[in-house]
Amino acid sequence: MAGSFSPEEVKILQRASLKNLPPGAAPPPPGALLGNVFAAQIPHSLLIRITVNHEDPEAAALVANRYIDQFMQRKQEELSGSNEEAVVLLKKTEVRLKQEYEVTTQRLQQYMQSHKLVSLDDSTNIVDARYRAVDAELGSAQMRVRDLKTQLSQIETFQREGKNLLEISAIASHGSVPVLKGRLDELLREQSNLADRYLEQHPRMKAVANQIAVIQEQLTQALDLAIADLKTNLEKANATVKSLEKVNDNNMEESLRLRALAVEFSTLQQQAISAKKSYVEVLNRLNETTTTKNIEKIPLRPLDRAYPDGRPYQPNLASIIKTCIGLGLLVFVGVAVGLSFIDDRVKSAWDVEHFIGVNLLGIIPDLSAVKDDDKYTLVLNNKQAPDVESFLSVYSSVKIHSKLDFPKSLLVTSTIPGEGKTLISCNLAGSFARHGKKTLLIDCDLRRPMLHRHFKQQNNLGMIPWYENGANLEGDLSRDPYLGIIKVDENLSLMCSGGRSKSPTEILESHAFGQLIERFKRQYDLVVVDSPPLGAVTDSLLIAERTDEVIYVCRFNRAYRKHIRLYIKALRSGKNEILGIVLNGLSPRRIEYYSNYRYYRSYKKYYGAQT
Repeated sequence: MAGSFSPEEVKILQRASLKNLPPGAAPPPPGALLGNVFAAQIPHSLLIRITVNHEDPEAAALVANRYIDQFMQRKQEELSGSNEEAVVLLKKTEVRLKQEYEVTTQRLQQYMQSHKLVSLDDSTNIVDARYRAVDAELGSAQMRVRDLKTQLSQIETFQREGKNLLEISAIASHGSVPVLKGRLDELLREQSNLADRYLEQHPRMKAVANQIAVIQEQLTQALDLAIADLKTNLEKANATVKSLEKVNDNNMEESLRLRALAVEFSTLQQQAISAKKSYVEVLNRLNETTTTKNIEKIPLRPLDRAYPDGRPYQPNLASIIKTCIGLGLLVFVGVAVGLSFIDDRVKSAWDVEHFIGVNLLGIIPDLSAVKDDDKYTLVLNNKQAPDVESFLSVYSSVKIHSKLDFPKSLLVTSTIPGEGKTLISCNLAGSFARHGKKTLLIDCDLRRPMLHRHFKQQNNLGMIPWYENGANLEGDLSRDPYLGIIKVDENLSLMCSGGRSKSPTEILESHAFGQLIERFKRQYDLVVVDSPPLGAVTDSLLIAERTDEVIYVCRFNRAYRKHIRLYIKALRSGKNEILGIVLNGLSPRRIEYYSNYRYYRSYKKYYGAQT
């Protein structure tokens, strides 16, 4: 392209660069003034679009038009001359390879016809299959000959030793022998019975004797016929063996013959395959070359000539920056607002008090750093730590919001498993016990009990054994052998579930369970009931009918607000006193951000010296 421009066209290309050229400096050559040239195919068409970016719009149109002209000229030069010679050479090679392919194929067909082959592999498989079938028949025939010889040898032995031939199964089951033998046995029994009553000359005795003689003669003839049949069958079996052996020998010879032909057949077949492959490759190449040659006949022309563009050749950076900033702010605000509407899970005190409409009793921090053996007895162990203070804060809120005096019963539940209701139950019961209230902690999660593990106790006594053994309510229940109430601290006792139940609603819905809770209220100041989650089973609703107050546990970013509000409504419809919600599992930073507990971190600074 650089050498195709005329002096006047070169001046047009240099016009824009002369503005910034230092005095006395030579203008750049045409090759450095072509600008940026882009060629792209328009999808689903046979069109090519040429785009040129240049400082001078007239120079850009000049370069684009010259690019098309040079491209068309180059194609015409490439497609003329050399293709014609290649086509002639490929045609000659194609004719020669076709003849070789036909000769090798004909030679292979003649070889197969002369030796009566369908194909070597198929013929070999047919002969081998026929050989295996005949060999199997020969084995059966030989086995038949051995069996017949064994039977005849046994018959000769019995005849020589004077034994009864009817003891041989082949004789006893042959033809009419079984019928004659049965008839003979009947006549002999009849003769024996008549002998007890008559003498030998009695007419009936003579008649029976004559019948016995006739049957014995017929039986002797049947035995001879059976022996003759066995000998005849032996002769036939021997003839069959000889015939099959002859056929098997012929099959073996044919198999050996085919294997002897394998080398020559494979050579001829490989020659035919190789000749065909070479012929097909040259034929495909000839078709490709012929197609390329015919491209010359396809019209190649400019659809539209290039023209100078009045738009700037570079983008407007200021406008782009403003647009990006505006889109970024819009996306940022839109994502934040959209997520707040989409994500319906509980994350803050505002969600609890304003959306759900219940009191927030307290916030429990994330205790993942505390050992499992310690977190359920934090209050009982009387440790000075922010974690303990959060449970004591819940204890204070419960006392403030409760409208009932002691004794009373308190249910702790949640929406789904894993929200920490057992953790709250243990430490809340420990808080009341630590403040002098005689407290009983009951594990009413009869499907998946956990309290016995956290207090390292056995789970063989409790609610289930007590109910199965008559649900006795007499006497001191703290010493009932089936309830198995365990004293874990000075003012805290524990009653386990006593195992797992497949139908816990039968126990929880019974009148005995309600009476048991009332009896416990006579012996204890507070009964804390740890129950299953409401979202998993309906056991908690049955327990709520027997208890006085309810504490609901929510884990941060776990349960949905609409579900919690639905279950709170169900509890209120049962006329239960909802003390409030305990928000569990917040990190210290989230506690400061989502709630009014902004002085959480100051605990360690204030009490650090003492701890």
